[in-house]
Amino acid sequence: MNKLIFGRYIPGNSFIHTMDPRAKLIASFYFIGIIFLANNWQTYAILAIFTLFAIFLSKVNIRFFIRGIKPLIWLILFTVALQMLFTQGGEVYFKWGIFTITEFGVINGLFIFCRFVLIIFMSTLLTLTTPPLDLSDAIEYLLRPLKVIRFPVHEVSLMLSIALRFVPTLMDETEKIMNAQRARGVDFGEGNLVQKMKAVVPLLIPLFVSSFNRAEDLATAMEARGYQGGDGRTKYRVLHWHMNDTVVMMAFAALTAALVFLRS
Repeated sequence: MNKLIFGRYIPGNSFIHTMDPRAKLIASFYFIGIIFLANNWQTYAILAIFTLFAIFLSKVNIRFFIRGIKPLIWLILFTVALQMLFTQGGEVYFKWGIFTITEFGVINGLFIFCRFVLIIFMSTLLTLTTPPLDLSDAIEYLLRPLKVIRFPVHEVSLMLSIALRFVPTLMDETEKIMNAQRARGVDFGEGNLVQKMKAVVPLLIPLFVSSFNRAEDLATAMEARGYQGGDGRTKYRVLHWHMNDTVVMMAFAALTAALVFLRS
């Protein structure tokens, strides 16, 4: 299985799977917002416990979430390094030219790392437990008030859903092309940085061709089924808000109160 987990759906019947997709979408964005309230170890510990409990309720193996971090680990470490090198304050651990590693820099770097990991975990939980079509319906419902200003709500939600579904599909296609190139003797890990970049170039053309072919097949399938946009269309899957969704919203309210109370 490809290392990129974000955008995939794992069928299940857990508490998280059975939630209304609107509740999961609101909760995910709300979590990303309140995570910036955390500014000490106590608040980050509460956020970590809350996230791990949500993963436990989803009944999805935590290895899927850890695997989802691996493609982004270099971006996370780069951001952490910048935070550590350019944040001043506290005891100085290392100094060389313009680069200084201080006590506050190390602490803030660790906080940034925790913040990235928690956001990735919660975002991955959303996509692993929500079918793309349900996610599209939730986006369309939440953006419905924008129809007053003639915003193309249905088209935007459909576009986002297709783009989200195409992420793992394109990664799988890239893996297949790389395996085919390896079978012909191409070594993507050989040489310096410039040589590695040149080795990646032959992947781009077949990947673009495959992407356009998939997009054309999708457009043909939608046209064959009489798709004419969102006007006048009825919903086969009707979204229902249950008591469980209300309980989850109350849990997020309690989490917010705890973060505010424990902030430094």
